[in-house]
Amino acid sequence: MLKSVLLRTLRCASTPATPRQAATAAAMAARRKHATAAAGPRVGSPMGDPSMTHEELRPPQAAGFDVSARPQGSPDTVATSAGKPIYLDYQATTPTDTRVVAKMLPYFSTMFGNPHSRTHAYGWESEEAVETARAQVAHLIGADAKEVVFTSGATESNNLALKGVARFYRKGRGKTHVITTQTEHKCVLDSCRYLQEDGFDVTYLPVQKDGRVRLEDVEAAIRPETSIVSVMMVNNEIGVIQPIAEIGALCRKHKVFFHTDAAQAVGKIPIDVNAMNIDLLSISGHKVYGPKGIGALYVRRRPRVRLEPLISGGGQERGLRSGTVPTPLVVGLGEACRLAEAEMAHDRAHVERLSQRLIDGITSQLTHVARNGSAEHTYPGCVNLSFAFVEGESLLMALKDVALSSGSACTSASLEPSYVLRALGAEDDMAHSSIRFGIGRFTTEAEVDAVVEKVVGAVTKLRDMSPLWEMVQEGIDLKSIQWSGH
Repeated sequence: MLKSVLLRTLRCASTPATPRQAATAAAMAARRKHATAAAGPRVGSPMGDPSMTHEELRPPQAAGFDVSARPQGSPDTVATSAGKPIYLDYQATTPTDTRVVAKMLPYFSTMFGNPHSRTHAYGWESEEAVETARAQVAHLIGADAKEVVFTSGATESNNLALKGVARFYRKGRGKTHVITTQTEHKCVLDSCRYLQEDGFDVTYLPVQKDGRVRLEDVEAAIRPETSIVSVMMVNNEIGVIQPIAEIGALCRKHKVFFHTDAAQAVGKIPIDVNAMNIDLLSISGHKVYGPKGIGALYVRRRPRVRLEPLISGGGQERGLRSGTVPTPLVVGLGEACRLAEAEMAHDRAHVERLSQRLIDGITSQLTHVARNGSAEHTYPGCVNLSFAFVEGESLLMALKDVALSSGSACTSASLEPSYVLRALGAEDDMAHSSIRFGIGRFTTEAEVDAVVEKVVGAVTKLRDMSPLWEMVQEGIDLKSIQWSGH
């Protein structure tokens, strides 16, 4: 251990380098040079030359950045040139930004060291890359780098937050109660059901018609034995933003830990874990134009949040998540967070404009279209619409050249209507007729216009085949009809 510390101290010392240090530095420099050459130019990067500074890489704000003008090879043009469907499912996953890929590549080959190897330069440079990425993730959410724990994704982060806190504070403290909402992601709801089987009591709070939870309901549900409250920041099906800061204040007032699943929020809306009184926050790499298989959990240090680990092993990540940290994926997550922070305002304006264009284009040509969830408190890149008298799965099949979803990718195998929409009070027929449109960084205006045309045509055709639609056109109130059962 002492030898490792001395070696690392020598590496950073300002005294003249020894021959061994000089050789190590030269070897590392050569590997970096080789890795840069091997990675090649950032073909398809919407921002140009890889030698440009971060400020130079930012899109021209004043001039109005046209995504459709990006060179061939960027994610938005690759799908088109390959003859793939138009991609509007950004809540399911996002394409990895080409700048993120370029940042990751060297760590798959020349800079391949284990970040936990403390006795040589290979490990040092990987550790340095991991800690740089940790700081980038932390900066995006207003946290300290030491509070970021890397995981495999938001599902693991949610499991670790809920099960870890619940189990730790049950021992000797009698904290056996957990609070969440009925519209959480399936991994949160399943974690809560697991805790119920383990003897915990869970309160599933209802939401209002607009999808937001009432603060009065949250406060009324808190008990002396409550250990944690978990409320999603941005809903993955309807895009509704919960009153996170207000819920955080309530939890702090009652000395209860507050966790939020921010997989759909990080990099898209401003987040400050301290201002919002968030104690634990889950992040997913592939929802923020980073790689799949990597995520993070923010765990507050002051006041300290204690967790019982889910995985046993070498004690990496402050003992909370054992296992070798995957340097390339972590580097990708860090770069994705850095880009998201730098370009958040531009991305938001771009998504808002296209979202409104989509909604206006559809609703100006079709009647009996309802938007699910709050139109005011929402992330504009997630638009969930119900088309009356049209079956959602039939509409998806009719739109086979558009990549869309009728809900969460994690529950897409189920034929049941969305539990999120049912929690809003939507009737089964409207819940079955819902389509989620996901707009993102690489969506183009031309793609939105094409989707509007396809949706209007498909809905019109399907309604023309519906006897119910014919009855409505004739002025018959379907709710007044007494349907006979057989």
